[in-house]
Amino acid sequence: MKIWTSEHIFNHPWETVATAAWRKYPNPHNPAVIGTDVIERKVVDGVLHTQRLVSSVWYFPKWAQALIGSAKVCYAAEHSEVNPHNRHMILKTINLTFCRHIAVNETLKYIPHPADPSKTLLKQEATVTVQGVPLTNYMEDMLTKRISNNAGKGRQAMEWVINKINEEVKDFTESADEILHHTKKSLDDLTFSAKKSMDDISQKAKRSWEDMPHLKINSNFSEC
Repeated sequence: MKIWTSEHIFNHPWETVATAAWRKYPNPHNPAVIGTDVIERKVVDGVLHTQRLVSSVWYFPKWAQALIGSAKVCYAAEHSEVNPHNRHMILKTINLTFCRHIAVNETLKYIPHPADPSKTLLKQEATVTVQGVPLTNYMEDMLTKRISNNAGKGRQAMEWVINKINEEVKDFTESADEILHHTKKSLDDLTFSAKKSMDDISQKAKRSWEDMPHLKINSNFSEC
């Protein structure tokens, strides 16, 4: 059995990183993961529990395929817990494909950085066990190195998703500002038009009132 651990600091608040974790796949940095499907989701005591099926492609060398077999698409079960009150997010994943010979258990934990709550600390751990085939140590080393490599790609993917989220927020803010600007302009134009109409009505009423004495005089002449 091989155990791999790692820590990484994201210079983003926990809420942003947790949101990015949900939208992590698919991404251009780690194309091996081709999809995720939500199997079950529920809230228990304020904690969001989610079960997802993760679909990916594992690229094994031919000698490894001869030992454990091959599959076009590999599947893993992921269970996650998100506690917004404590600002904790935990994801646990175990492989379903090749589970007769290989067991890969991976845990990711996102928490606010203890020294700087505006940042997020990622704690990552994976255990790899290969059994029932020759070259178990060699295969465990190979899988552990692959996990380490994919972890680096995963962090790049998280930054990519966070940038997308920030761009979406920026675009939304700009759109909202533009809508407010046009709304204010429309209200100003409407107010100006209404004021102009009222001024015109007032002027016409004033002229009509001023013409009334002349009408009365003309009426008296007509009676004579």
